[in-house]
Amino acid sequence: MAVNFLMHDKVWFDKFKYDDAERKYYEHMNGPVAGSSCQQENGASTILRDIARARENIQKSLAGSASTSSAGPGGDQGELVARIANLEAENRNLHSVVADLQLAISKLETRLSTLEKSSTSHLPSPTPPTQHVPPMKKVEPLAPTSKKVELPSASSGKKASAACFAAEDDEDDIDLFGSDDEEEDQEAARVREERLRQYAEKKSKKPGLIAKSSILLDVKPWDDETDMAKMEECVRSVQMDGLVWGAAKLVPVGYGIKKLQIQCVVEDDKIGTDILEEEITKFEDYVQSVDIAAFNKI
Repeated sequence: MAVNFLMHDKVWFDKFKYDDAERKYYEHMNGPVAGSSCQQENGASTILRDIARARENIQKSLAGSASTSSAGPGGDQGELVARIANLEAENRNLHSVVADLQLAISKLETRLSTLEKSSTSHLPSPTPPTQHVPPMKKVEPLAPTSKKVELPSASSGKKASAACFAAEDDEDDIDLFGSDDEEEDQEAARVREERLRQYAEKKSKKPGLIAKSSILLDVKPWDDETDMAKMEECVRSVQMDGLVWGAAKLVPVGYGIKKLQIQCVVEDDKIGTDILEEEITKFEDYVQSVDIAAFNKI
C-alpha cells in the first residue's frame, strides 16, 4: 500500500526554483540584504536542492521496487500453483495404489480362509495306533482230578508270607550285576595283557633299521709320479665291519697330478669318518691327504 501511495504521490521537485524567485522578488522590493544573510540563503537553497534530489532518487527506487514486487509475487504464485497441482496428482495416484493394495489383500485373505477350510475338511481322521496282538494258543480243558483241594489255613499263610519276606531280603543282599562286572573286568584285563605281551614279543623279534651313509672320498697323492693303482689298492685294503667299498676313478687336478675319487658305504653306528680317514692316511708313501667330497644318508 505504501509503495503504491508513493508511486502516485506528487512531489514538488522544482520548489527551490520558486524559492529563489520569491527571494529575489522580496530583495528587489526591500533592498539589498547583508552578505551573511545571502550566504545563509545560498546554503539553504543548496540543502533544498540536495533534499529534492534525494527525494527524486527515493521516488525512482520505490518505483523500481514496486515494479519488481508486482512482477515477483505473480511468478512465485504461478510456481506454487504448479507445485500444488503436482502434489494433488501424486496424492491421487497414491490413493489409487493404496486402494488396489487393499483390494488385493482382501482377496488373498478370502482365498486363504477358503483353502484352510478345504484342507481341514479333507484331512483324514487319525487312526488309533494298532497294537500287535500275538495269536492265542489253543487252551486245552483241564482233566478232572480226583484229589481233594485243601484250603490253606491262617497259620500256613503266615508262614508262607514270612518265607517270602526272608527270600526278598536275601535277594536284596545279593548283588547279581556287581559280580558279573568284576568278572568281565578281570577277563578284559587278562586279554589286554596277553595282547600286549604278544606285541612286545613280535616287536623284539623284528630287526631294527640300520642307519647307513654314502661317502665320496678324495684321496690326493704326493706328486704326479705316485702309483695311483697301488694307492687304490692300499685304500681298498682297509677292511672294517660295516664298510663296503664302491666304484673309483681318477680325476685330474693340474700339472699332470690326478686324485683318486672312491665311494664307500658305512654303517653309522660302527664306523665314523675320522676313523676312516686315519686308516687311509696311514699309507704315507702314497697318500698325502683325504677329503670328504660328498656325504649322504641312506
